[in-house]
Amino acid sequence: MILTLALILDAIFGEPKWLWDRAPHPAVLMGRAVAWLEARLNHGAARRIKGAAAQAVLVCGAGLLGWAITGLGPVAEVIAAAILLAQRSLSDHVQAVATGLRAGLPQGRAAVAMIVSRDTADMDAPAVARAAIESAAENLSDGVIAPAFWFLIGGLPGLMIYKITNTADSMVGYRTPRHAAYGWAAARLDDVLNLIPARLTCLAIVALYGLWPAARDILAEARRHKSPNAGWPEAAMARALDVALAGPRRYHGQLQDFPFVHPLGRRTAGVPDIDAAIRVLWQVWAVLLVVAAGISGLT
Repeated sequence: MILTLALILDAIFGEPKWLWDRAPHPAVLMGRAVAWLEARLNHGAARRIKGAAAQAVLVCGAGLLGWAITGLGPVAEVIAAAILLAQRSLSDHVQAVATGLRAGLPQGRAAVAMIVSRDTADMDAPAVARAAIESAAENLSDGVIAPAFWFLIGGLPGLMIYKITNTADSMVGYRTPRHAAYGWAAARLDDVLNLIPARLTCLAIVALYGLWPAARDILAEARRHKSPNAGWPEAAMARALDVALAGPRRYHGQLQDFPFVHPLGRRTAGVPDIDAAIRVLWQVWAVLLVVAAGISGLT
């Protein structure tokens, strides 16, 4: 029942600006903790060990905090879980890209730059649309299905551990000279924690859109993706919308030649495809809500 109510609360209210303008969002506080530890540990020798130790501290701290909040009662638990889910905010951010593109290409680029890390200044309209759809697919798994899954497995402590790991991965889990060693533990733990949720997200989209005949191709494309997990929801989303996703893109001015996901799909994605991706987000959310309610009815 806690998760069911949290899903509904998040869907209704999302991240109210009036609140987070006055108080730091928990994700911001998690980011500060990650940054504080990195500033003190990510130097000198044994960086991989230091990074693993930092991740252990973050996981223990998040788990203990989740346990403490659970002790405050079900109302506090529902509110905390709702804050850490991201269905409404994801939908709003992706919708902002569609709204921006309707106004003009510069507005679309500005909106998509808020949700992707690649270079956006030279994107054409189809590239903007594809980037928004890719972000929708990946973050459906990372921001909704995975937090819900780990709540079902470990309650609020499980959800908190997932969120701190996902935050750490987004900050230090890069294969750069600075982060390759230190962020290794965060990146690998994030891969492990997203392993099942990414595949469940893919399965939900496949089931909703009757994509079983393409299952073998979806599997192959997911495995070719640069990420061990992001390819699963992206491959399913690409097939559901019949658009080609991923492919070459620029990071910090350097073109990286990633393979396309569903390469035979349309490469001229546009605003209607973004709108369709948002519908997929809410359809999968509805399935999750039914599953959460069903599980609560059995316990």
